[in-house]
Amino acid sequence: METAKGRPRVSLRDRAGYLFDRTLARSTGTLMGWLVITCLAVVLPVSTLLVWTDPGSPRSLSGRLTAAWRTSAETLRLGAASGTPLRLVLSAVLGLVALLCVSTLVGVITTGLAERMAELSRGRSTVLEQDHVVVLGWSDQVTTVVSELVAAQAPHRPRAIVLLADRDKVEMERLLTARVPPAARGLIICRSGPASDPEVLALVSPRTARTVVVLPSAEPTGDAEVLRILLALRAVLGAGAYGPPVLAAVRDDRYRAPARLAAGPRGTVLETDTVTARLIAQCVGRPGLSVVLGDLLDFAGDEFHLADGTAFHLDSFGATLLCHPNSCVVGLLTPEGRTLLNPPADTVVVPGSRLIVLARDDASTRVESCRHLVDPSVIVSAPSEPDRPTRLLLLGWNRTAPLVVGQLRRTAPPGSVLDVITDSAVPGPRQPEPEDTKRSGADVRFRSAALSRPETLLGLDVSPYDGLVVLGPDQGEGPDRPDDWTLVTLLALRLLEERTGHEVRLVTELVEDRNRPLASVNKGSDVIVSGKLTGLLMAQIAQNRHLAPVFDELFSPEGAGVSLRPAGRYVLQDAEATFATLVAAARDRGECAIGYIGHESRTDAATQGVRLNPPKDERRVWNAEDHLVVLATDPGTAPAPVDQADSTGAAASAAP
Repeated sequence: METAKGRPRVSLRDRAGYLFDRTLARSTGTLMGWLVITCLAVVLPVSTLLVWTDPGSPRSLSGRLTAAWRTSAETLRLGAASGTPLRLVLSAVLGLVALLCVSTLVGVITTGLAERMAELSRGRSTVLEQDHVVVLGWSDQVTTVVSELVAAQAPHRPRAIVLLADRDKVEMERLLTARVPPAARGLIICRSGPASDPEVLALVSPRTARTVVVLPSAEPTGDAEVLRILLALRAVLGAGAYGPPVLAAVRDDRYRAPARLAAGPRGTVLETDTVTARLIAQCVGRPGLSVVLGDLLDFAGDEFHLADGTAFHLDSFGATLLCHPNSCVVGLLTPEGRTLLNPPADTVVVPGSRLIVLARDDASTRVESCRHLVDPSVIVSAPSEPDRPTRLLLLGWNRTAPLVVGQLRRTAPPGSVLDVITDSAVPGPRQPEPEDTKRSGADVRFRSAALSRPETLLGLDVSPYDGLVVLGPDQGEGPDRPDDWTLVTLLALRLLEERTGHEVRLVTELVEDRNRPLASVNKGSDVIVSGKLTGLLMAQIAQNRHLAPVFDELFSPEGAGVSLRPAGRYVLQDAEATFATLVAAARDRGECAIGYIGHESRTDAATQGVRLNPPKDERRVWNAEDHLVVLATDPGTAPAPVDQADSTGAAASAAP
């Protein structure tokens, strides 16, 4: 409805509401006045009604009014004095003053407690701990790192784990405590604030910490933030101070050298993208290897330790392999601090050297000869055939894809072919230069296709390929999460398998571990959760800094690495033999056997048949489908020149 002048007509109800809102907004006194009026408008009529309906109330009007006043005064806590109007007014004034004082006192106490609780919830109090582990920053690896550090704690010497990140403290505690057992939740202490601020960083007491771990965020500026945190840590510790060991992670190789300088002489820098690329390249054509690597890196089973090598001084390294019944020897740590993984069997163990072993813990390693367990009659002595050229297919593109391509080019046998198909919306990489192709083991070919369309995937001919790699897009590209595209691609490839009857052996990368059960893959494929594996690696190095060179070589394209070999290369098929026999057979081929994958247990979703560090006296019938897990140096992985375009480097670089 409009007025004569064309203006909309305002109803009386709307105008009254508007005036009431403006009145309440004037001041606190106005609000209190309305509150008093409202209370009196309710209490006085109700009190009067109660008195007038009470059969025992006084008969006179003055008596009833006095009774109504007392009821109202008791309700409002204004006092119950009666008599002359002056006494009633004074009683009301005293009651109002008392109510004001009590309400003010309650308000002051409530406000103080609320501010204190808010301050505690923000996590801004100083941590007074000794020999604790400090984790700075927040990333997708943080839950894995913290849960593994908790698992690595000795029962008799638990250490606090202090996390500082620019996130809500309550939210951090909720996410972290969900990953650790209830008995260990008291070890986790969260503080909120920017770790790159020296004043905030001092709250977690890094001077008294056992080690400091710096994680990169998933943001584009995550590596730059790591540098700022390392510089803030140097400012807190002081110039030339003997601080705790520092483990930092960066994603981009360009930040590795500055991070090493900022971390100081006791710092170790890990390149997560490079590690992820090496994991993917190593798992191509080796189904089950990701489970082996995960078992090696977590603290739930066997992991790498240093054992005393005094009993083997001046003996050969090969002699040590059959002298540990409940652990697997894989290398040497020289007196100069040099790490030798899978050295030649005739390498002399010089005085002062220590053995690198795969064992349950430091105390479980014992020395005892196992040579009597070896049965030479079942060992295969024929040399292994060289690996044939392979054809590989890579679908998708992200920031780690150039590193994956570089790793596959180096590790593939000569004559191999790597086809790379990227989405038409993603800028494809440049074609490799002729000199790059000549020195690599695989010929790399690029083309574009609309991979986001299912019909494109269903139209692929995957039968000529020996292996397939699926890489999801980077975070932040498009409205969907990276794993969504990957899961859709895996479903299309699974449907393609059903149509053609050809099983595709693929390796795929996921960002979130919770999506792993959703990945539709066959038993000959591997799913790599990059954040989880790099988080496990960081936890291992944080707990055992002296083993950083061991993991560096394991994930390097040169030197020794974890491989899977058919058991038929070492012992006769369907022959019964001890694990010590396979250790001896692997030693004769220049390898260190550390476990096996049994065909009868591959259906186990948790272990997929992987058994690391079995006792040397364990006997079983070795089937043609069994695989031996060995540390080996492949002939095709000899060191090659590295250019800037390959973006590779040391996976974990200790600062000089």
